[in-house]
Amino acid sequence: MNDKGKNGNLGSALMPKEEQLETVVRHKKISIGIPADKKNDEKRVALTPEAVNILVENDNEVIVQKGAGAGSNYSDKDYAENGAVITDSPARVFSADAVIKIAPFTQQEADYLKGNQTVMSFLNVLRLSEETLGKLIKKKVTALALEKIRDAHGEMPVMESMSEISGVTSILIASDYLSNHHGGKGVLLGGITGVTPTEVVIIGANTAGEYAARAALGLGSQVKIFDKSLHNLRRFQNVINQRLQTSVFHPQVLKKALKSADVLIGACELEDLRPWYYITEDMIKTMKKGSVVIDLSIDRGGCIETTECRALRDPVYEKHGVIHFSAWNLPSRVARTASIALSNIFNPLLQNIAESGGITQLLKNDRGLRNGVYLFNGILTNETLGQKFGAISKDLDLLISAF
Repeated sequence: MNDKGKNGNLGSALMPKEEQLETVVRHKKISIGIPADKKNDEKRVALTPEAVNILVENDNEVIVQKGAGAGSNYSDKDYAENGAVITDSPARVFSADAVIKIAPFTQQEADYLKGNQTVMSFLNVLRLSEETLGKLIKKKVTALALEKIRDAHGEMPVMESMSEISGVTSILIASDYLSNHHGGKGVLLGGITGVTPTEVVIIGANTAGEYAARAALGLGSQVKIFDKSLHNLRRFQNVINQRLQTSVFHPQVLKKALKSADVLIGACELEDLRPWYYITEDMIKTMKKGSVVIDLSIDRGGCIETTECRALRDPVYEKHGVIHFSAWNLPSRVARTASIALSNIFNPLLQNIAESGGITQLLKNDRGLRNGVYLFNGILTNETLGQKFGAISKDLDLLISAF
């Protein structure tokens, strides 16, 4: 062996191991695909141009499909100027190491995947087809349901931020449909001097219910909150810091409240697949003509029997004289705000994946992130999906320990 070879080996041997490790991490690069969600009126986008810039500055490649940000008023030029690769090829976007989108995956999108990737989107268990799930399994992807991810505090940041938006937006929508603009009764949501204030009934003392209550109270409405948990009602009362009418689900009290209500907001958290209607069709029949019903849990089956899961382009219908507004992706009505909120969550998540050298290592150390996984290398790990499709789900912790 010549001196040059010896010196080269010697230099490598004497190099501090910390420096070697740092060099590897610094140059670790992943590609991130941002598809354009054009179906189901989904206008949100997973990353803003500013977030893309941060990822690109950290040596990652971000591939954005043309028009991906249009619904949130972000142009392709905005993304290109922040370092993104713009393409009109879906196959190019879906071949990235990590693909993140808002709307649930479709069969066609699953076909575009190259396989053995990390994919992230909202799951929407009720709308997921067996065919789409089967294709994702065949591609051996690790798939995360964004709405199920938990943070270091045990909270679900994606659900919390979207619930905040949904709560406020629901009251603004109710106000619009009570007015003459959409053929409503011509009632101002709230109250003014000498006029009886409108009554808003909210089912569910959670984040969506809280922000709906704040918005309604801010306009001057009378608010009544119902929940199955006395603890939740007490916490709700303390958080709002105003005296409210609160009640557990006592049938007679609820029926009386609905008879005089101008607005009903359904904000219950539903976890399983079976229908669970806190408000029955018979109860809706007792409501005033022209009152407004909005079910914020419709994407999980809904808590009001008369609501239907509709697209945002056609969310309104009348039943028993009551106006129903029922869209599964309500935050898309304020897509720019929703996209910024989501990007604030997804940007650090993607950086962590890149710095960890991939999703598997990160999952080993992050129990909250594991909560969102429903496929691990193509293996089903979500018990609810297993029940829906009659399949056996595996324990994720055991699977990860084998890698």
